[in-house]
Amino acid sequence: MTNNIGVNLRRFRKLNNYSQQQLAEKAGISRVAYRNIETGDSEPRPSNLNALAAALGVSVFDLTEQVPKLESLRFRSHKSLTTREQAQREQISVEVANWLQDFNGLEEMLGKRLSYKLKPIEENNIDPEQAADEARAQLKLSCAKCIPDICELLEKAGVKIFLIKSKLNKFFGLSVGEPDKGPAIAVNTDNSIPVERQIFTAAHELGHIILHGDSYISDQLRENKEQEDEANCFAGYFLMPRESFINIWKENRGLHWVDSVLHTKRRFRVSYKTVLKRLIDMEMTDRGIYKKFNNSYRRRYNKILKYKEEPDLPKKKSEEPSRLDNVDFMEDRLNRLVRDALDENLIGVSRAAEILKISIAEMRDLIREWEIFG
Repeated sequence: MTNNIGVNLRRFRKLNNYSQQQLAEKAGISRVAYRNIETGDSEPRPSNLNALAAALGVSVFDLTEQVPKLESLRFRSHKSLTTREQAQREQISVEVANWLQDFNGLEEMLGKRLSYKLKPIEENNIDPEQAADEARAQLKLSCAKCIPDICELLEKAGVKIFLIKSKLNKFFGLSVGEPDKGPAIAVNTDNSIPVERQIFTAAHELGHIILHGDSYISDQLRENKEQEDEANCFAGYFLMPRESFINIWKENRGLHWVDSVLHTKRRFRVSYKTVLKRLIDMEMTDRGIYKKFNNSYRRRYNKILKYKEEPDLPKKKSEEPSRLDNVDFMEDRLNRLVRDALDENLIGVSRAAEILKISIAEMRDLIREWEIFG
């Protein structure tokens, strides 16, 4: 029970935008006592549990209820995790499980569950590039068409998308299989991660769903390098088909090669490293191209690219922007389901706020914004 209490306390505390100190003061207990309850280091006294529930505006049952667990979760790391990182991983898993439970509940409540359209591809034993081509064909994307909104595309294909912010080192995303009423993909949208990487992560996890359906085992923590490489290959060709890449690269042959990379990355909404990797795979260059690009970019735009950084806006306003922004990667289906459920009086404002992971005050503000256009 203690672990469930700690997880639920964190969830409700964040929902109300309280720090540990603020919630402890509101409940009339010390910060140390509260911290020990939230971390599971101590069992809460009944009086403290009641005080915390009252401070959060929830019932004691809300704090003690069982946290949903995912059985078909693929959430792995290339290295052993520290104790703190393991705790962060557990919290992310809980947040994803709660989100998926809420999402599925809304779909069933409203009768708006979407069927998964890419299942037939999973049943074929094919290489990553072919799988990417077949996925695009199934989604009615021609080889020449770029993907303007991958979240919308995947959601219409029956894949749920969860955007989560986490400081867990080198956590970019995870995915959930059909046994847990998926498939679903969670992408880390922390400000330190470029939007291009977020888009690639969504495609990467789709690659795992299609290519590695038998690998969705929650207690497996270490990455399989071969499978990671295959998912990367799938993502590259799903976002940037071979034929279309070749045609666009040829069209740019008169440009400075750095600008050609920037134009191509912007066209396909991928990172510059994804473009460089494709050039390496096509044996047009070697791995030394990464260093050459950074040096040439610095000379051309007087800017040094840092680790995980994408090229910034060019100096001249007339030139095309190079780096994508947050509005280029947004999920909105869950918000639509919440609004539908509110309009039909199937849920209340507090429940809507909990599902969207915002405060009740923010939820009321959002409802007012919705009403501007009726």
